[in-house]
Amino acid sequence: MHLPAAFSHNLQAQLGDEWAAFQAALKEPAPTSIRLNPLKPGALDLALEMPVPWCEQGRYLSARPVFTLDPLLHAGAYYVQEASSMFLCEAVRQWMGTDRPIRALDLCAAPGGKSTLLASLLPEGSFLLANEVIRSRAGILRQNLERWGAGHTGLSVHDSREFGRLQGFFDLVLVDAPCSGEGLFRKEPQAIEEWSEANVQLCAGRQKRILAEAVPLLRPGGLLLYSTCTYNA
Repeated sequence: MHLPAAFSHNLQAQLGDEWAAFQAALKEPAPTSIRLNPLKPGALDLALEMPVPWCEQGRYLSARPVFTLDPLLHAGAYYVQEASSMFLCEAVRQWMGTDRPIRALDLCAAPGGKSTLLASLLPEGSFLLANEVIRSRAGILRQNLERWGAGHTGLSVHDSREFGRLQGFFDLVLVDAPCSGEGLFRKEPQAIEEWSEANVQLCAGRQKRILAEAVPLLRPGGLLLYSTCTYNA
């Protein structure tokens, strides 16, 4: 794997002695994991292995099947998701503490992995608004929410700046921000080809704007969760 020189130089400076281990990890196939839907329990014809430690419904698979041929995937029995993305589960659980209803916003929600995770976590009486500014991606988000089957969710198609009238409304806001996709290098060689320092700076500016617009939406004591699949921005 040939990494961009500027990316390598920057990350090597950050990782120091761990740089060699990082390079070795990029050469290994990515583990396959799924998250089970507690609303649709049942036996799965999948090679389930060990549980994901930080997510009760998360499971690693010993082999990667052809997911598109599995009717249970299309029925919403599980969601294919990297275990690292499921760490959101632990963060939310530690913060919630009680079973009081929560008003939550997933501000950059497509394709819906973290929205469906939140939908499974939130206590009874809660409400989750899954938002996606790009209309074509909002269609995929809608499909995944419908498959998951959680009734306490809504869908919106707005830019983050359009939420200003809802200041102090939400208990939890998740910003899974659009990013440069460096976390995809191991799985998608095209992500390496498309990487540039200019795009990292563009993404960083966009993320700062979204976060600045997200903070006022929280009630006092609310939780802002920031997540990306990248190392820089």
